[in-house]
Amino acid sequence: MAESAISSILDSIEPQERLKRLIDFSNLIQVEPHIPPIRYYRSGLEMVRMANVYYKEENFENAYCLYLKFMTLFLEKIRKHPDFNTVPANMRSAIQAKLREVLPRAEKLKEKLLEVYRQDYEKYCAHLLKLQDDENERRRRENLAKKDQQKSKKPAVLPSDFLTANIPGSIDSVNYPDPNVPTPKPSAPELPPPYESDFCFPTTPAFDRSKKPSDHIIASDKYDSGALKTVVVPGRVMSSFENMAQSNTNKNIETCGILAGKLEKNQLIITHMIIPKQTGTSDSCTTKNEEELFDYQDQHNLITIGWIHTHPTQTAFLSSVDLHTHCPYQLLMPEAIAIVCSPKYKETGFFILTPNYGLQYIANCRNAGFHPHPSDPPLFKKADHVRIDNGAHLEVLDLRK
Repeated sequence: MAESAISSILDSIEPQERLKRLIDFSNLIQVEPHIPPIRYYRSGLEMVRMANVYYKEENFENAYCLYLKFMTLFLEKIRKHPDFNTVPANMRSAIQAKLREVLPRAEKLKEKLLEVYRQDYEKYCAHLLKLQDDENERRRRENLAKKDQQKSKKPAVLPSDFLTANIPGSIDSVNYPDPNVPTPKPSAPELPPPYESDFCFPTTPAFDRSKKPSDHIIASDKYDSGALKTVVVPGRVMSSFENMAQSNTNKNIETCGILAGKLEKNQLIITHMIIPKQTGTSDSCTTKNEEELFDYQDQHNLITIGWIHTHPTQTAFLSSVDLHTHCPYQLLMPEAIAIVCSPKYKETGFFILTPNYGLQYIANCRNAGFHPHPSDPPLFKKADHVRIDNGAHLEVLDLRK
């Protein structure tokens, strides 16, 4: 649906109801018990970073939505995690500090949005009334034109030769009706079809409560429209990563890295590639000392946008282990991508779990290590929201050194 059409639907909703739907959507965030709570705490800080960007860009709906998700997550949902008590005290303190910062800002945004919604609703109602007035005026003019047309029609004047040719007493000139043939009844005049407008405008703004716009329109980006934000990948990500992984590739060992960046004008832009300390095998890779990685991201105000790894001897695809590795990334950020580099076959894949099936399937799968998954419906697909920018700048950090 076009953005203007979505805006029109949203504007037609009464302000309090519109705000309620945004709040209800923001409260839908869920905590998966198999994802370590620390991952949520890390993502919470990044959530606030994204919300702050939206706020500065005056995208108040998306900012408010993310602030609400953050508050819902850490004031209510995270406490139900079975491993909640394992969260370090310093991480809890950092989130509490963010909550004190976010709560008053969210309340001000709520009032701001409510006023914007009131104005949108008033404009929508005024627009409907104007359309009704325009329609009434069109019909009035059409009726006047029909009346003028009827007045201009006069009785037909018979020509003189017709009159003289039908003088009574001239048998040849008179056609007498055959008494054996019944006289036909006069037919009704054919009227033009009634005018049918392409649109039916009510006399006053009408809202059918049984036909509310679908939740995915009201709840998403406009707030979250279901359409993923574009992820901009610098062109040198893949070549730089393969060069840095070459020594491992020669030994048939996988290498992995983290892709981080920023939110800008509703696009996620990868600006940094970080290679953490890690251990690897021919078909797996495990990061170590993640605190070092987190500290760097905090210092540079970075958002985790995805990850990258090699398949030294295989093609580019997501293995069963890769699917489980990627699942938390995508659960916490729908746009998160997994890049797979296959040096042997000289191919690169940009993947995500299928949002309508694969994401929830893997989230519910409790098997560990390599194990079979069904292939139909597909669990992952090509990430169509990726755009390669060969001119984009990239910072590379190798924490292995």
